[in-house]
This record gives sequence, C-alpha cells and structure tokens, in this order.
Amino acid sequence: MIRHALRGSSLAVIACALALSACATTDTDAPPAADGSSSGGASTDRTMARGLDASTNLDPYPSTYQPLPRDNVAIVGGTVLTGTDQRIENGVVLMSDGKVEAVGPASMPVPAGYRVVDARGRFVTPGVIDVHSHLGVYPSPGVSGMSDGNEATSPNTAQVWAEHSIWPQDPGFNTARAGGVTTLQILPGSANLFGGRSVTVRNIPSISMQGMKFPGAPYGVKMACGENPSRVYGGRNQSPATGMGNVAGYRAAFIAAREYKAKWDKWREDGEGSPPTRNLQNDTLAGVLDGSILVQNHCYRADEMMVMLDIANEFGYRVTAFHHAVEAYKIAPQLAAAGVCADMWTGWWGFKMEALDAVEENAALVDAAEGGCAVIHSDDAQLTQRLNQEAAAALAAGRRAGLNISEEHAIGWITSNAARSIGIGDETGALTPGLRGDVVIWSANPFSVYARADQVFIDGALTFDRFDPRYQPVSDFELGQPGFGIAAANIVPGAR
Repeated sequence: MIRHALRGSSLAVIACALALSACATTDTDAPPAADGSSSGGASTDRTMARGLDASTNLDPYPSTYQPLPRDNVAIVGGTVLTGTDQRIENGVVLMSDGKVEAVGPASMPVPAGYRVVDARGRFVTPGVIDVHSHLGVYPSPGVSGMSDGNEATSPNTAQVWAEHSIWPQDPGFNTARAGGVTTLQILPGSANLFGGRSVTVRNIPSISMQGMKFPGAPYGVKMACGENPSRVYGGRNQSPATGMGNVAGYRAAFIAAREYKAKWDKWREDGEGSPPTRNLQNDTLAGVLDGSILVQNHCYRADEMMVMLDIANEFGYRVTAFHHAVEAYKIAPQLAAAGVCADMWTGWWGFKMEALDAVEENAALVDAAEGGCAVIHSDDAQLTQRLNQEAAAALAAGRRAGLNISEEHAIGWITSNAARSIGIGDETGALTPGLRGDVVIWSANPFSVYARADQVFIDGALTFDRFDPRYQPVSDFELGQPGFGIAAANIVPGAR
C-alpha cells in the first residue's frame, strides 16, 4: 500500500532493519592503524581502543537513509525553473532511479513506462532547501522538556552535535515538506561562541535521525558572533561579556585546536610516545582547520563579519556562510571575493540592536556582486513553510531598487545557492541531470503569495501530495488535535 511508504509500523520495521544492518559491529572489530598497516612492533603499532582516535571512525553515527518507494516519472507541461538561471515554458522533467535524468522542452520524448504527471498551468522547481533550521531540536510542542537546541553551559560547546537532539517526530518536518522543503540543515542555537555541529537531513518521515541524515553531507559548526554569546555569558558575570571578549574566545579556541591537531599529526607520523587524549571539542575545530567541517556563522553586523573573516585568515580556515547577515549588503563585494554565502531573511529586523540596520534589498544586493551567493533561510518553524514567499519579497525589493533580477535566477536563493551554502551542491539544488530528483510542483508561480506546493518529490519519490491524504504523513502529536482532518474551503480533508 502507498500508506506503508510514508508511515506506520512497516516504516519502523524497515528503518530498524536498515539501522541494524548499517551500524552492527562486533566486539572483536579493531580499528586499523592510522597508516593503514596491521599492528606490528611497538614503534609502528598505532592501533587504539575503539573511540579514542577520531580518524579511525569519521562517521560514528552513520546515515541509514533510504529513499521511499519510487518509479520513473515524467513531469510535463509546466513552467520549469531549473535553479541554474534557466526557464523552460511547457517543459519536461524526467526522473529515473531517483535522479534527474533530463530536462527540456515539450518536444523532448517521454520514454515508455514512465508515469506521466500533468503540470500544465503549474510551475516546477528544485526542492526547497532550508539552510538554517532548528526543527527537531526545538520541536513542537514547544515545552522545556523538548528544548534541546542550545547547550548554553559554556562559551565553547563545539563538542556537541545537533543530530543527538533531533526528535524525528517533530510535526514541523511535515509542515515544512508541505511548503516544498526537501532538505534542511539543522543547527544548534546561538548562545555560544561555538554552538556545536550542524547536520543536514532529508525531509522524510523517520523513526530515527539516522534515517533522515543526508548521506555524505559535510558537517557544519555553528559559530555565533555579536550580542548573543556576550549577553548570555556576560549576564553570568563571565567571559565573554563584550565583542572583544567574543573575539578573544574564538582565538583561544583555535589556538588550542591548532595545538591539538599538531600533536595528533605528529603522533600519526612518527608513533613516538603516548597518543594525545581525544578531545571532542577540539575534534570539531580541527575539522574546521582541515576543511572537512564547514563554518556556519551567525553574524548580523557588517563590521563583525569582517572581523570574523580576519580570524579565519589568522588561523587558516574559511567561513562557508554568514547566517542572518542583516548588514551583508554593506560588504557584498568582500563576501563575494571570499566565496562566502550570506543566508538571510527579507523582512526580519529591529528585534535587537545588531538587527537594526536592515534593508529588504539585502539578498538582491548580495546577489548583485560578481560571484555573490545570496540565500534565503528561515530560522523558524513557520517561515520554513513559506520560504518561496520570503524569496519573492526579496526579489520584489531588488526590482524596486532597480536591479534586473529574473525569477529563474532568484529561485536559486532557496535551491542551488542554498545547496552551495551547506556543501551539497554536487548532490541537489538544481534540475540538472545526475542530481537527486528533488522536485516541487507548485499550483502557481512560486513567487506568488497564492502558490502552494502541490506535489513534492524527494529522490524521485512522491513524498507529499496536497490532493491525496495518503501522501500527507502525520506525526503522533498531530493526531486528534483540534481541527485535525476537518475540510476547509476548497481543500480536501487532511491536506495542509
């Protein structure tokens, strides 16, 4: 049955079986030596007890994600916005084996055996990617017992991982999917200088975070500059209490991480003496230094973003994205030159001093710089359902400012640029042959306030259908809530 693909006991059984097959080990398993050799003499044997050397198990909580059941699909007749600055009227999108197979005009033939979806009068885009989400770590219901996003116990908590706080049954995942969101980066909060690791997830129903985890997606580390850490810890009469205290804290942490990395590198090279003691905090920051972990930096003001770029230069790492970045428009050329994305809202401003100097043209001005990377994000369980509208507001503001921005370009702010911002641009974010079949069919132009996601495909599998309750998964928390299942005007029962 179709229902089995989305929820119920069958999903639990399948997910558990996958988790067991992916994670099972035996007590006799021993990690290999760091140089790939088997254990030998005392001077070359670098085999350590399980868990004491991060390099022997870089993925200790592996993804067990499996796509939902799917078939080969041809979406025909819609206006296609590819996410790569291309618009195709009356276009065709072919998906096979969960991948985008081809995109072209109406004259492109549809192979035999493909299920045809009529998209005439509608729009087709890549799946929406929300690069800044706290779903699962700050889930609904919003009670203190489920408030798991901020380990606000020390200015540096780089040792914590957001995936270990995710509650997969958060109803927000379902409502985000109904808004076209196929992929999310789940971040810790911003109380700390280093809040911990982020994780990227596929927006499918699952009983475990491993079942959602995007295979092979790089980790990020949440850093926060500005008011949040200095307010939290200054309020406790400890450092950091000021902007200069923030910067001193970043520098001290990276000095420690550099020393830690150097000790491990030396021990792996010569094997002399005892190995360093593993430190989870420094493991994460050493990953930043070697480029395997991406810096996702909460930062509002232009001057503070420039300081953060200087710190990155001092210690030899790079910032992947500034989040919120309310004043990014002031330094758009500098961000573009550094290859840094700005992940922004359009209309959120003024709720604290560092968010005061905002303009709705922010994303458009960042985008206008040659090589600029503008992204629209949510940071909110409601806004994630309407990222297309937030992008539409940014597009309208840019056009009012005299910038000539096409819809086929602006859709990249919530698709291809978003994928770049979290390091998965070679997997998804565009309707490009070979990328994942993450596709949304919209009822109208996605830059219209009237547009709704009609169908959502993840890896080529129909995962949400506004007209079919079988493809509208419901969390346990939602069942029996007031209004559940009651039909609204022109909306079938169960539709979101």
